[in-house]
Amino acid sequence: MELIGTPDNPVPPGALISAVGAEDGALLRIARWSPEPQSPGQRSLGTVCVFTGRGEFIEKYFETIGELVERGFSVVAMDWRGQGSSVRELPDRDKGHIDDFDMFERDLEALRKQVLQFLCPRPWFALGHSMAGAVLLSQAQAGRSPFERLVLISPMIEIAGRATHVSTRVVVEIADAVGLGASYAPGVSRRSSMVEPFEGNDLTSDEKRYARNAKIVEAAPQLAVAGPTIGWINAALRITRRLADPEFPRRTGTPILIVVGSEDKVVSIPAIARFANRLKAGRMILLPGARHEILQETDAIRAQFWAAFDAFVPGGREEAAALRRATDHDAAQRIFNPPWWRRLFGARRRAA
Repeated sequence: MELIGTPDNPVPPGALISAVGAEDGALLRIARWSPEPQSPGQRSLGTVCVFTGRGEFIEKYFETIGELVERGFSVVAMDWRGQGSSVRELPDRDKGHIDDFDMFERDLEALRKQVLQFLCPRPWFALGHSMAGAVLLSQAQAGRSPFERLVLISPMIEIAGRATHVSTRVVVEIADAVGLGASYAPGVSRRSSMVEPFEGNDLTSDEKRYARNAKIVEAAPQLAVAGPTIGWINAALRITRRLADPEFPRRTGTPILIVVGSEDKVVSIPAIARFANRLKAGRMILLPGARHEILQETDAIRAQFWAAFDAFVPGGREEAAALRRATDHDAAQRIFNPPWWRRLFGARRRAA
């Protein structure tokens, strides 16, 4: 379960790797990092847990992990069951499969019980991409989230395209019910999206980072996952139906920052905006020109993301200054600014 680095994607120094067993026996790969104190007695600002999207793995987020550690956070990253170096759900390792997204919540609970509560300084924050966003929201809405705040990048509130059509759902449900759940969904690729040509991709406009990720898969093909199964699609459609309930976000009390790219064609931007507008304590930021994988985007787009992150995830004396930088960052288009955001940060800005 070692971490695999490449020349242009080295392992961040100080990694501690462990295998954690979920309650159902699923073995998960987890890695954690701690910041180097810049002065005697300096403590970590808390712990950020990095949760990947479908088919991803810890190595893809080495750059992000390093940036979080540089900010003074402890970091934990996990491979969900069924991908990366965690246990696969089917004998065919290439298939991206899950029977139900509730199983991913078992992974979160194992992380909390065996890693966070014993080894990681509080407060705890979650940074989740795409599929991880749906899992983290489900946990938060049920009142089980251990995280002070959630930062969700391109969350899978609704899948873009025909996946949400009634006819698609009926066909997928029937196919899953008659025992075809472990089969590839019709039309999906039999190889990882990370090895597809850069031209025409829906993930990022940054060719250098796209090539870097392809080299990871080339060096460690065992990390990759190909297209999803019928069972995975059916499970994803079930959880997105729950997220579509107007009362779902209204019953979610955890403060949430959602960041979406204006050119995202993988998840539905209008569905995410509707969801964000109903949150008790949340906001959405739209980044012009960004595609689905914002943390794999260009330096300029990533800078906009980090400005928003630094404003939202408090960690020390620089919080007020970070908020001012994000507020002045005209490239980060604000969708709405709810009263809780002004109440929470307005007084601190004035005091600063």
